[in-house]
Amino acid sequence: AFGTGSDDSTLRLFDMRTHLQQQVFVHPNDNGNSITSVAFSKSGRYFFAGCDDYHCYVWNTATAAKEQELDIHENRVSCLGVSPDGYALCTGSWDSLMRVWA
Repeated sequence: AFGTGSDDSTLRLFDMRTHLQQQVFVHPNDNGNSITSVAFSKSGRYFFAGCDDYHCYVWNTATAAKEQELDIHENRVSCLGVSPDGYALCTGSWDSLMRVWA
């Protein structure tokens, strides 16, 4: 699978085997907030979205439910990374901070 984030406030999950879209995740406030970065957990169970509303959202890929909202930065979240062991998420922002969540 692979995922995309867009200026239309959506994340989309695609199945590479079938070439079909599997899920659409809509930004919870759906008021023009762009998705600026995406990442998957090591297991693929969670889909992370960094947004220009200064939050990072955690979505469950199986249920399409928003699991968590990280109100973490003072400017847009511009990049995300997951550690190789899968135990930490790193967020980077235009506020010049990088935060590690473990």
